[in-house]
Amino acid sequence: MHVLDASVALSWCFADEASPATDALLDSTRDHGALVPGLWFLELGNVLLQAERRGRISAADVAIRLDLISALPIYVDQNSAGRAWTDILDFARAQNLTVYDATYLELSHRRGLPLATRDRDLARAARDVNVIVLP
Repeated sequence: MHVLDASVALSWCFADEASPATDALLDSTRDHGALVPGLWFLELGNVLLQAERRGRISAADVAIRLDLISALPIYVDQNSAGRAWTDILDFARAQNLTVYDATYLELSHRRGLPLATRDRDLARAARDVNVIVLP
């Protein structure tokens, strides 16, 4: 199991963002599951809606992608929201991250799980606090 950042899940939605590494993470998620903070669903939905508004994908494509992703064993951490103004804010300050990105970092750190992300700043911060970064 790993913590799944929205950036990786979005690579599964757009052919031009996919790579062998993100495809392997899809297989790993399907086989072993992933953990996400509650904001993951909002981030994913927002990016897909923006892509729809820009004409990159249709509303039907959004629905298909969300159906496929919702079939994966993705579990929501119920404790992230309660840490928003404490541990997560501390990670955001210390690592110069947004609170949103620090949420993934805190979750990975707290649970001792690798972090799957394509975000360079988040990956750097994860390495700084000894969190394994995938891919």
